[in-house]
Amino acid sequence: MKYLFITRKNSTGIPHILEHSVLCGSRKYPLKEPFVELLKGSLHTFLNAFTYPDRTCYPVASTNTKDFYNLVDVYLDAVFFPKCVEDFQTFQQEGWHYELDNPDEEITYKGVVFNEMKGVYSQPDNIMGRVSQQALSPENTYGVDSGGDPNEIPKLTFEEFKEFHSKYYHPSNARIWFYGDDDPKERLRVLSEYLDQFEASTAPNESKIWPQRLFKEPVRVIEKFPAGEEGDLRKKYMVCINWLLSEEPLDVETELTLGFLDHLLLGTPASPLRRILLESGLGDAIVGGGVEDELLQPQFSIGLKGVSEDNIQKVEELVMQTLKNLAEEGFASDAVEASMNTIEFALRENNTGSFPRGLSLMLRSIAKWIYDMDPFEPLKYEQPLQQLKARIAQEGSKAVFSPLIEKFILKNTHRVTVEMQPDPEKASRDEAAEKEILKQVKASMTQEDLAELAHATKELKEKQETPDPPEALKAVPSLSLQDIPKKPIHIPIEVGEINGVKVLQHDLFTNDVVYSEVVFDMGSIKKEHLQLLPLFCQSLLEMGTKDMDFVQLNQLIGRKTGGISVYPFTSSVRGKEDPLTRIIVRGKAMAPRVEDLFNLMYTILQDVQFTEQQRFKQFVSQSKARMENRLRGSGHGIAAARMDAKLNAAGWIGEQLGGVSYLLYLRDLETKIDQDWDSISSSLEEMRKSLFSKNGCLINLTSDWKNLEKSNQHIAKFLDSLPSSPSLGSDPWLSRLPSVNEAIVVPTQVNYVGKAGNLYQSGYQLNGSAYVISKHISNTWLWDRVRVSGGAYGGFCDFDTHSGVFSYLSYRDPNLLKTLDVYDETAKFLRELEMDDDALAKAIIGTIGDVDAYQLPDAKGYSSLLRYLLGITDEERQQRREEILSTSLKDFKEFADAVESIKDNGVVVAVASPDDVEAANKEKSVFPEVKKCL
Repeated sequence: MKYLFITRKNSTGIPHILEHSVLCGSRKYPLKEPFVELLKGSLHTFLNAFTYPDRTCYPVASTNTKDFYNLVDVYLDAVFFPKCVEDFQTFQQEGWHYELDNPDEEITYKGVVFNEMKGVYSQPDNIMGRVSQQALSPENTYGVDSGGDPNEIPKLTFEEFKEFHSKYYHPSNARIWFYGDDDPKERLRVLSEYLDQFEASTAPNESKIWPQRLFKEPVRVIEKFPAGEEGDLRKKYMVCINWLLSEEPLDVETELTLGFLDHLLLGTPASPLRRILLESGLGDAIVGGGVEDELLQPQFSIGLKGVSEDNIQKVEELVMQTLKNLAEEGFASDAVEASMNTIEFALRENNTGSFPRGLSLMLRSIAKWIYDMDPFEPLKYEQPLQQLKARIAQEGSKAVFSPLIEKFILKNTHRVTVEMQPDPEKASRDEAAEKEILKQVKASMTQEDLAELAHATKELKEKQETPDPPEALKAVPSLSLQDIPKKPIHIPIEVGEINGVKVLQHDLFTNDVVYSEVVFDMGSIKKEHLQLLPLFCQSLLEMGTKDMDFVQLNQLIGRKTGGISVYPFTSSVRGKEDPLTRIIVRGKAMAPRVEDLFNLMYTILQDVQFTEQQRFKQFVSQSKARMENRLRGSGHGIAAARMDAKLNAAGWIGEQLGGVSYLLYLRDLETKIDQDWDSISSSLEEMRKSLFSKNGCLINLTSDWKNLEKSNQHIAKFLDSLPSSPSLGSDPWLSRLPSVNEAIVVPTQVNYVGKAGNLYQSGYQLNGSAYVISKHISNTWLWDRVRVSGGAYGGFCDFDTHSGVFSYLSYRDPNLLKTLDVYDETAKFLRELEMDDDALAKAIIGTIGDVDAYQLPDAKGYSSLLRYLLGITDEERQQRREEILSTSLKDFKEFADAVESIKDNGVVVAVASPDDVEAANKEKSVFPEVKKCL
C-alpha cells in the first residue's frame, strides 16, 4: 500500500487526474491499463485508488500471497514509473480534452475525471461539503478542491501535470504500509527493487501542510445549488454550521473523547442534538458529518436541509442553544453508558464488512503518519479507552464532556455557517456558460486548427479502441488456473428446530459475539400497505413502548447489544414466478447478553406503539430527502430499480420500496399524515399483527458452538412469546411497471443510462460461464467504450441469475444515445471476440475472485442464510464453479445470442438532464415517457 503526501495550489484536480493516470501503463507494464488487467484476472479483495484533500492512496489487498505480490509490483511500478508523464493522450483521456469529430460540429469537453466531477458538482450535499471545507481553511491546501472543479480542470496543462508527478511522487514523500502474515523480508526485498533507484528529495519539505490559523470571528458563506422545479423552492434551503476545532493536532485521548462526544450528540436517532434538530420541524434531514478527524485539523459540522428560507437563522440559533444546554446540563447516564458500550463493542468487534481489516487499520494509521506523528498511536485504543472510562467514573461525564463543548464549539470563533440557496436555473446556466466558452474556443481556431483537433480526436479514439498487443498483456503477472481451489468456500451449517421453528446455526469463531437474524414472511402484507414497509421498519426501532419512550428504548439497545436493524428483503427465485419476500430482524451481542438481545427483539416487534404522529412525519421527511439525494448521486441505482420493476415481480416490489415510485408515494404520504393519521397508525398495527408470528419464521445464528448451544434456551423463550395465529392473507403482488422506455429528468450535468432485458424469457439456460462473460463485458467492452472513449466515470453490466435480468448501466455519463449504441453492439463484440488461453484464464480467475469474496464470520452466516432461503445448495454451487472453471470462447459466442435479444426487446431507463433527454427524443424519440422528479 502506497501513500503519497501531496499538496496543491489550485482546483484543477492534478492529484485526482494523476491518481487515474498512473494506473494507465508503466515502464515495466507498458499496456494501456494494467489496472483493468488486474481487475479482470486477480483474486484481489481490494484494488483501487483514492484522493483525499491532502494525499493520494494506492491500496491493494488479496488473501492469496502470490496474487498479493503481483498486485504490489504492478502498483509500485505504476506509482513511480508511469507512462502517463510521457503520454499526452492519457492526460487527455483521464483528465480533459477538447473533442471534435467533425470541423462542422460543436466542440465538447471530454475526460473521465472531468465528468466524474461534473457529477459531484451536481449534488447539493457534495457542494455543501466542498464549500464548508474551503471556507474553513482558506489559507492552506484544504482551501482548494483536490478532486477538481469542472470550471478549473480545463485550465490544467500537461506540463503542470508532469511537474506534479516529478516533484511529489518520490519515495521520500511516500508512506508505505503492509499488513498480513507474509514474510517481512520479502516485503523489503520487493520495495528495495524500486526505492534503490531514487536519490534523496526535497519533496517532503515542499509538500508540508501548514495549519490554518484560527479565525478571530465567525464567517458566513452563501452558495447556490442546482435545484429542480418540483415542490416549493422556498423550502429547499440548506444550512450547515462548521467549526475548525484546533490549530494543533490533538492527543489520542482527546480524539477518543471527542469521538464519544460526537456519538453522544449525533450517533443515534436518540442523540440529543440530532433529535432536537429533527423534532424542531425546521428541516427535513441532517447534513454535516459531526466530527471529522482524517485531516491535519479536526472539524465539526452539523445542519439541516429542506429548510424554509425564513428558518435559516433559527437552525443556527437552535444548534448553538442546544449545545449550550448540553454543556450546562450534561448527558443522561443511560446515554453515556449506551455510547460507551456501542463504541467499545465496535472497537473490539472490528467489523469492517467487506472492506479488509488491514486497510481499515492502514487508513487510521496514515491519518497521523503523514503529519509526521506516530503511525501506531491511532491503533492503540485500549489504554485511552480505560483512561476515559476511569475519568467518567471518577469525575462524572459532565466534567469530561462539557469542557470539550465549551472549548471546541461554544467559545470557538473559527465558525463558518454555510447557507445553500436553491436555484432552478443554475444547471442550465452552467451548461450554457460551458457551451459559450467552447464556442469562443472554436471561434478562435482557424480551419487548420479545427482539422488538426478533429484529427487528434480521431487518433485518441483509435488508440482507445486498439487492443494491447499480446506481449504487453503477458507482462502483467497473473495466477494460473492451477492456483485456484476447485471447491467453493464451505460455510458450516446445522439445520435444526426449536418449538416448531427452523433454526440455522453456523459454527464459526466470532470472538464471543453472537450474530442473529430472525426472518419473517412478509407475504401476508396487503398490497395497499406495501409501501409503508420501510417506514414500518424504522418505526419499530424509533418509536417508544408503553413503558419507554424511543430515547430510552434506543439507549437500552445501545447498552445491551451491538445494534439491531429491521428491513425488508426481496429477491426473485430462479424457476419460480413468486418472489421471495421477507422481513429480517438482525442483531448482535456479546455472548453473555444474548438473552437481552432476544428480549429487545421481542420488545420492538410486539411492544412498540405506533402513536407518535410527529415522529412518523419526520421519518417521511428524512426518507424523502434521502431519495431525492439518491436521484442525483446514485442515478444508476434508480435506473436499475426502475428497469427491474418493468421486468419482474421482485423488481417491482423493490422499486415500490426504494425507487421513483417510493419517492412519489412519500410526497403524497407527507400530506396524508395530517389529514388521516388514524388510518396510517391502524395500518401499521395491522401490518405488525400479520407479520410477526411463528408461522413462516426462521432463525439464523452465527457464533462458536459453545455460544450457539447456550443461545438455544433464549431462542425458545423468544419463540414462545410470539403469537402463532395464522396469517391474515394478502393481495397478489405479481405486478410490474409498463415495459416502456422512460427518462427520469433531474437537474444534473451528467447522465445515468440503463438498458435491460430478461434472458430467461428469451430462452437462455443458466450456466456458470455467464458470470465470467458478464464480468468480461464490464471490464473490456463497456470500460473501453463507455468510460475510456465515452468519458463516463463508469460503465458496467449486471446479470441477476435469480431473475434472469441482464442490465447495462453507466455512471456520470456525458452521453445518452451514444451509450445506448454501445449497449446494442455488445452481441457483435462477443461474436467477434478473440481470446487466447491466457486471457481466458484471467477472466476465469477474476470471476472466482468475486465468487470467493472476502467475508467476516457474520457475513458468512448471512450469506448461508440467503442461500438457504433461495434454495441454492452446495451441489449447485459446485456445479456453477465447475462451469466457471471450464468456460470456453464458445460460451462467449453463444452468450451473444442471449444479449442480442435486449437490443430490440429491452427496456431503457435514463436518469438525465432535461437538455439531453430533449435532444435524444428529437433525434430518435427514444423516451415515450418523461418524468420530472426534482
